Amino acid sequence: MARITVIGAGMGAMAAAARLAVAGHRVVVFERADTYGGALGRFARDGFTFDTGPGLLPVPAVYRDLFIKTGKQPLEDVVELVQVEPAVCHVFADGTEVRLPNASRAGAVAALDTALGAGAGERWGSVMNRAREAWDRTRRPLLEEPLWPNWQVLAEREPYPAVPRRRMLRRSRTATTLAEVGELELGDPRLVALLESHALAHGLDPRTAPASAAVLPYMEQSFGAWYIRGGIRELARAVYERCLARGVEFRFGSEVTRIVEKDGRAAGVESADGTVEEADFVVAGVAPGVLDSLTARPVWGDVGPRSGLPSRFTVLLALRGGRPAHTPHRTVLHAADRADELNRLFTAPDPGGCAAPTVTVLRPDDPGPTPEADHEAVTLTATVPAYGRAGQLDPQGAETVADRLLTVAERALPGLRERLLWREIRTPADVARATGADDGAVPAPALAAAAGRLLHPANTTELPGLHLVGGWSHPGGGLPHAGMSGALTAGLIVEGPEFRGSR
Repeated sequence: MARITVIGAGMGAMAAAARLAVAGHRVVVFERADTYGGALGRFARDGFTFDTGPGLLPVPAVYRDLFIKTGKQPLEDVVELVQVEPAVCHVFADGTEVRLPNASRAGAVAALDTALGAGAGERWGSVMNRAREAWDRTRRPLLEEPLWPNWQVLAEREPYPAVPRRRMLRRSRTATTLAEVGELELGDPRLVALLESHALAHGLDPRTAPASAAVLPYMEQSFGAWYIRGGIRELARAVYERCLARGVEFRFGSEVTRIVEKDGRAAGVESADGTVEEADFVVAGVAPGVLDSLTARPVWGDVGPRSGLPSRFTVLLALRGGRPAHTPHRTVLHAADRADELNRLFTAPDPGGCAAPTVTVLRPDDPGPTPEADHEAVTLTATVPAYGRAGQLDPQGAETVADRLLTVAERALPGLRERLLWREIRTPADVARATGADDGAVPAPALAAAAGRLLHPANTTELPGLHLVGGWSHPGGGLPHAGMSGALTAGLIVEGPEFRGSR
C-alpha cells in the first residue's frame, strides 16, 4: 500500500483518488477551499441555486465507468441523469432557429434541412462523417492512453480527412483549420456558425483551431447532452461521497505551499502551517501557475498550452414566473458580427467584448434550483478573454458586459427584464479564485495537429513520483476529459510506466 497525497479536490483529482483508494492505497486530498468540486461550484441565494461551472454533462460513459470500477454501482444509482431534448436550440444572427435532437444524426440532418433549406443537413452530415474518421484516428491516443513519448506524431498529422477539389488543372486548397472546414465544406454562414460555436464554447479560435476540432460537435451529436437533476454540482457530490466510501481522507482549508522532494523524487507536501505529509506519490490537480509555485524546478515538460486561453463570463438570473412548456434546456444565440467577436476575443483581446456576443442560455426543466414553481433560474454564459490578456474590468465594466448578455438573451426570453428579481455576475476573476488558473483561463480539450498547441502535459512529470491530473494535463479540459485524466493517472501509479490505458 502506497501513501498518496492529492493536491486539489477537482473532478479529475477526485476521480484519481477514488480509483487509487480502490486499488488499496492510502489517499489524502488537500484542498485550499472549504469544499470539493473545483470548477463545479454552486451559488445559492434566496432559495435559488445555480451551477457556476458546466451546465451539462457530455459523454456520461466516463463517469459510469468510474462508478462501476470503484464500487460496481451504476452512475444512475447516485445521480438522476436526464437526456436533454432537444440537445440544443441554435438561433442565428438572421433570426433563423433550429432545434437539434439529442444524439440523432438522422434527426439533425432533417432538422437542418427544414430550418436552413434542402441540402443543409446533407452537408452537415458529410462533415460529421469526416469528423468521425478523425475521432476514430485519435480517440485512443488523445483520450484513453497516456500521452505518447513521441507526441510529435500527434502534433504533425491532421486526422481530419482532406477533401481535395480541383479547379481546372489546379488542385484547390483543403481545410487545415475549423474555419476552413466551414468555408470549403458547408458554405451557408449559419452552418459555419453552428460548426464554429463548438470551438468557441471551449475557448478556441476557429480560425486557428485545427480541422480536427470538428470532433467536438461530433461527440455531442454521437453521445448526447445530459443534465443531472439538481444541477451538475450533484455529480461532484456523488464523486466526493464515493471517495469517502472508499476511505479517501479530505483536508479542506488546507493549502499546499510546497511539494517536498527527497532523493530526486516527490516525497510529500508541505501545508501553509508548516505541516509535512510524507507520501510515495503526489498527484497535482492544479493550474500551471500554481504548480510552478510548489516545485523547485520546472516539471511540465515541453508540451501543453500554458497561456492565451480565454475565460468565461456568466450571469445568473433569478426570474419570477415559471418556465414555459417546451422551452429548450440550452439555447445558443449567435453573435450578430462573428468576425468582430473573434477579433475581440483572440486578435486584440478586449475585456468588454463585442456589443452582441454569442451567448448560451441554460433553462433547466428542474424545480430544484428555484424556491417556488412559479420562478425560474436561468444562466447566461459567454466566452471572454482571460483578464491577463485583456486587462481588468472595473465593476461598472462588468455591469456593462452583463447588460449586453441580457440584451442578447432577450431574443430567447421576451420580457426578461420585467421578470428579473436579481442577477449575480461571475467574471474571469471569479474563475481564477475558484480554480487557481492564471487570469481565469479555462483549459480546452486536447486536439491533434496544430503543431501540438492543443495537446496537454503528460500525466507523468520530469519529477519522479509527481503526477498530474485535471484539465491542465492530458487529455485536457472538460468534464469527460477530467474523468479520463483521473483514470490515466491512477493507472500509471498502480501499473507503472508500462500502463497503456484501458481496453
